[in-house]
Parts: sequence; C-alpha cells; structure tokens
Amino acid sequence: HVQLVESGGGSVQPGGTLRLSCEFSGFTASKYCLGWFRQDPGKEREGVAGREGVAAIDSDGGTSYADSVKGRFTISQDNAKNTLYLQMNSLKPEDTAMYYCAALSGDISAIQALAAQSMIPLFGYWGQGTQVTVS
Repeated sequence: HVQLVESGGGSVQPGGTLRLSCEFSGFTASKYCLGWFRQDPGKEREGVAGREGVAAIDSDGGTSYADSVKGRFTISQDNAKNTLYLQMNSLKPEDTAMYYCAALSGDISAIQALAAQSMIPLFGYWGQGTQVTVS
C-alpha cells in the first residue's frame, strides 16, 4: 500500500521561504519519477487534470522545473528517509496554491514528466496536499 504524506505548508509574506516535505512508504520502484504539483482553488473540480507541474526528480537524479519557479524552488530527495522535499525561496503571491507530491513508477525522466499536461495522470500515487499561502 503506497502512501504519500505532505507537510510544511503555511502562510508567508512575499519574499519568504517554506520547505515542503513528502514522506512516502510502500513505494519500491527501481525506476521512478517523483514530483510536486500545485492546484489553484478555482480548479479543484478538475481533479488531477487541473494540477500544474512544479518540479520533478527521477531515479537517475535528473530534475526539472516549471519556468515560473526556476531559480527559486529546489527539489531534492533523501532516500534513507524516504522523503521528498521542495525548498521554496522568494515566494510570490502567485505561488499560492495547494501543493501535492506524487509518484510515478516507470522509466520517465523528470523532463518528460513536466513536458506536457497529459503526463500528469501518469502519476498514480498522490498525497493529500498541503496549502501554501503567500500574502
């Protein structure tokens, strides 16, 4: 049984920082991609299809970022702790959203994972989300 549990969200002022964590269990794929996605409140009804890819990391250590967060966000993982992180610096009001971590089992690179909206449903495992508010 795969479980992903996010934490670390909160409310910060513009220019502030947050670090999101995602602890995962039961996920044992040798080839995989892990990602952070976000969803605006107005798009909740769209479910997974309404989420935006923020950052991804694959089993080869490759990373990819949305243009809107490049240079400000950093994705990393600690395999010993089974934890995925998203360090968010220089936060902006437009970063306000519900943030989700997700896992994909398979040989998909981080670049491929964020290349198109159609890739998002390939992530079969999702956490419950953590709210980030910048104002």
